[in-house]
Parts: sequence; C-alpha cells; structure tokens
Amino acid sequence: MMDWTTSDYRVFARCLTKHTLLYTEMVTTGALLQGDNPARFLKCDDCEHPIALQLGGSNATDLAKCAKMAEEYGYDEVNLNAGCPSDRVQNSLIGAILMAHPQTVVDAMKAMQDATPIPVTIKHRIGLDDQQDYAVVRDFVGMIADEGVETFIVHARNAILQGLSPKENREIPPLKYDFVYQLKKDFPDLEILINGGIKTIEETKEHLRHVDGVMMGREAYNNPWVLSEVDQSIFGATNVVNDRFEALERFIPYAESQLAKGERLMHLTRHLLGIFQGLPGGKQFRRYLSENGHRSDATIDVLVDAIELVKQKLDKSKG
Repeated sequence: MMDWTTSDYRVFARCLTKHTLLYTEMVTTGALLQGDNPARFLKCDDCEHPIALQLGGSNATDLAKCAKMAEEYGYDEVNLNAGCPSDRVQNSLIGAILMAHPQTVVDAMKAMQDATPIPVTIKHRIGLDDQQDYAVVRDFVGMIADEGVETFIVHARNAILQGLSPKENREIPPLKYDFVYQLKKDFPDLEILINGGIKTIEETKEHLRHVDGVMMGREAYNNPWVLSEVDQSIFGATNVVNDRFEALERFIPYAESQLAKGERLMHLTRHLLGIFQGLPGGKQFRRYLSENGHRSDATIDVLVDAIELVKQKLDKSKG
C-alpha cells in the first residue's frame, strides 16, 4: 500500500468510518532515520486515530528507534511488515523475506517492545515460495509469540520471492484461509487477524467466526465506500455517513486546508476516484478529476464540479 494509504487517504477513510483501525503505508527505517524530513512520513491528522504505523526494516536497533518515534508522534500501534514480496526491499532484508530469518524477527520485535509501551504487532505471509506445510507459519508465529508478541496479521498466501511481481503475489498464490483459522485454534490466546482477497462485509463477518479481526487492503482503497458499512455492521455503532455525497462534503474542508498549504489537488483527489464505483456517473467523476485535477492551479471547484456531474447522472438515471 506504499503511496496509497497516505495521510490524505486516511483522512478520507475517517469520513466513512470512525472505528476501523487504519494503517499507514509501509515506511522504512532508513526513510525515518536517514532522511532529512521524517515528519513527512510520520505526520497524521488527529482524526486518523486509531492508527498504526507500519515499519519496514530488519535491524533491531533501528526498528526500536522508529518504534519510539511512533510513540512520540502519537500512534496507537507499531507494526512490522514481514509480508511485502517486492524485490526492491528484499535486498535490504525488508518484508516477506524476513520469514526466512525468524531469529532476526524475534530480535527486532523484542527491541521494539522494549522501546515503547504501545502495542507492537507483525504482518506476515503463511510461507515463502514452494513451502506448503502449515507447520512453517505455525512455528514462525510460535517463535515470535514466545517473546510476548500478541497480535499477528496473516496474509493467507505464500510470498513468491522470485518470478512474480508484487501485484501477481497478491493474486496468483492460492489463498489458504484455513491455515489462518488453524493458527487461532493452536494459539487461542493470541489475537489473529486475517488478510488477503477480502472484499465485502459479508466475507468479513464469515472470517470473524474463526479469527479475531480482518484487514482489508486494496478493496478499501479501490472501493472506499465499503468502509461506510463497518461501524454499524462490525462494531454495532452508528454509521458515520448516509451516502457518498455526505462523505465527500466531510472531506472538502480538509482538502481546502491542504490546498491552502500548497498541496496539489490531484494529490488529494487521487484517493477519491473509487468512491462512486459501480454507480451511474462514476466514470465521469474519475475522468473529470483525472483530466482537470492535475493542473497546478486546480481549486476545490474541480472536485465540486465532478460531484455535480454524478448528481446529474443519477438524476437522469432515476428519470
């Protein structure tokens, strides 16, 4: 979700759901410790809570420093990514390749827990390459749990480290939800969350019969309206908004404040493109924003006009 679940997207997500735990894009320890502007990656709006900072790295000392930074910036959780299959990060021992180095993960998790009192969690796959035995993920989880880690987010696919792109790694390796269900049976005292290919509230409810939580990734970005159902259907609370137009109205003041700070409109509206997915006017909405939002002088009126196009299309479809 790098470059996707930015602060701008997360603020929009909060226009749809109050209770969902949000995760940042993966931020590497190098970006935080060696870059000249760590705040660029760590800044978040007050409305984004509850929110977790996801880290990419393997050096225990560096991860501990970044976990402390997460605490200082007010994050509610810090999460280690041991699931990203990208070859861009493998050489730095970041992401899914960490599953081949469990002791490194153990050392990292212990250092992070020692550095901060906020929850330290991990996201990982069920195995690497051609590993097919459930014992692989069972032993990996057990080894880390022995260090006091309590929350595991499990992408129910193997990561193929050579030969598949990150996109293909999200689609080609078969989903094995039963492996994640079995983890909850074998480790009943751990918090086990499931991830991978989940697109609807109905699917979420079915998974919650077997595990403690569900992480939704691409679908929550490409079809953000799905988040509007979560508060009522999953948490038993009142939904934040009644329709998509109300959600966009809630986002506009934030967008205006960011534009006043010099932000480009396209950097904001790119996160909204899927809000009318499947509805009359959705294509026009996306096209209008794509064609007009990139201009350096684009104002909030571009978004307002795009919304009006959808309203007109919907009115015609009803007539």
